[in-house]
Amino acid sequence: MNFQHTEDRRMLADTLNRFIAEQYGFDTRDKIARSSEGFSPDMWQRFAELGVIGALFDEADGGFGGQGFDVAVVFESLGRGLVVEPFLDTLIVGRALAHAGSEAQRARIASFIDGSQIAALAHDEPGSHYEASRVSTRAEKHGDGWVLQGAKGVVQHGEHADVLLVSARVCGNEFDEAGIALFLVPRDAKGVSVRGYRKIDGGRAAEVTLDHVTLGADALVGAQDAGFATLEHARGYGLLALAAEAVGAMDVARDHTLEYLRTRKQFGVPIGSFQALQHRMADVLLEIEQTRSAVINAAAAIDAPRVARERALSAAKYTVGRIGARVAEEAIQLHGGIGMTWELPLAHYAKRLVMIDHQLGDEDHHLARYIALESAAA
Repeated sequence: MNFQHTEDRRMLADTLNRFIAEQYGFDTRDKIARSSEGFSPDMWQRFAELGVIGALFDEADGGFGGQGFDVAVVFESLGRGLVVEPFLDTLIVGRALAHAGSEAQRARIASFIDGSQIAALAHDEPGSHYEASRVSTRAEKHGDGWVLQGAKGVVQHGEHADVLLVSARVCGNEFDEAGIALFLVPRDAKGVSVRGYRKIDGGRAAEVTLDHVTLGADALVGAQDAGFATLEHARGYGLLALAAEAVGAMDVARDHTLEYLRTRKQFGVPIGSFQALQHRMADVLLEIEQTRSAVINAAAAIDAPRVARERALSAAKYTVGRIGARVAEEAIQLHGGIGMTWELPLAHYAKRLVMIDHQLGDEDHHLARYIALESAAA
């Protein structure tokens, strides 16, 4: 198998890396991450004009990429810049609409691609502990439409999203995969309340409460008994994106640490000349390459049959969680006390690597999921 990127993907990566280096430096990023919005609408529009969002979607939906390696290329570059704009949820919600949405719902993807609308996934709930099928929010038929009641947690950019993709249970027990439906809910719909807060790794998220939110029949995405399959499909792209983002962040943490080892002197020589530190750094480099291989495998499997696809995605997410924490710890320790300072970009990369592990399931969750999928395939 040829793992070399196509010329178009190399050009996309070069363009995006150059834009982030020149226009999205650490000081700019830090200011955006601390802002009241948690992202920059102007920067989001500029990313859209560069075609970065369009690279995440197929031509049939108005994009010009959409394959697993397109997603990986984009998010690896975003990870290098610690970009806080709402790429992840745009990808997940857009993929859900592309997979199961009506013609009118799929037409909304164009507004995501041009940056005119922002979408957010409202799926996780208090106490769900990463279980994708654990949904307590209820949806009941009301005439031709629906009424939603429940609460969602850690909705990325929930305060400023134009539309929320909400999971709700129409029947069955709390943990059942069957009986979950997906709905498009305007953030300003009556009965929707949003409480925003800052995230530890930059940007903002929100708690969303749904109090007798009345929706029309056209709010339902796909069949009411097929919501879990659509959600799993769309979250799969999110898992790939997070794993690729982590590789980009690891590469920067590695480069900063190598530079420090070459320039920091003790006893009149660079500390990078000490054999013990060389061995530790060599282990880190090998671990990062293992992560990169796992991401390549996941990108190649994104269109495979369900079990093979989900195994590759869980393997990549597990690898990212385990190795990301180690890279963060080693980079900070090899920097010494300075590695903990807020002014040093490295500390922010370390935080992001740790938080990536907790998005869409941590390493323990995906290890258990991989084992379950392996057993199912046997």
